[in-house]
Amino acid sequence: MSRPQPLVSIPVGVVIERRKAKSPWVNFVWRPTAVLPGVPDAAPWTALDSDAERTNFYGGPATIDFYRPDTPGYRDNLATGEPLLWVVLRPTGGEPPYEIATVTAEPSEGEAFTEGATNLVESVPMPEPVRVALADFIAEHHVERSFAKRKRDRANPEAMARGGSAKDRK
Repeated sequence: MSRPQPLVSIPVGVVIERRKAKSPWVNFVWRPTAVLPGVPDAAPWTALDSDAERTNFYGGPATIDFYRPDTPGYRDNLATGEPLLWVVLRPTGGEPPYEIATVTAEPSEGEAFTEGATNLVESVPMPEPVRVALADFIAEHHVERSFAKRKRDRANPEAMARGGSAKDRK
């Protein structure tokens, strides 16, 4: 089943760090480190800054999509006091080594991407303009749903002891 169209899409830029690895098996460790509000005027994979151990790249543009059914997760994210975005990078098998798969503000969705063994998923601080837009989205679209506990039929211990059918147990 495909997801409906988002009600709001916010353009962002993703910063990715390449750090020298302290491992004999890999040369570098990659991870997203920040999300920039808006899309910078730079080509993807432009080096931003570097030192002897690490280089930060502008990894490229992405959009953060807001969906009405996800407002409870968004609200919980903002309630932490330090809201996060989850950045998902997918290996390309070439150069550049990763592509931006998605950026999300919904914690469950971000964690679900960790199930793909090849995805690189990191949470990064949410920029203030994104936090404000998300808070406005929640205020406009969140609908509180009451929890209704189901009433269950009481089991008939006598019928269960006789090994009767499910119909007899009621």
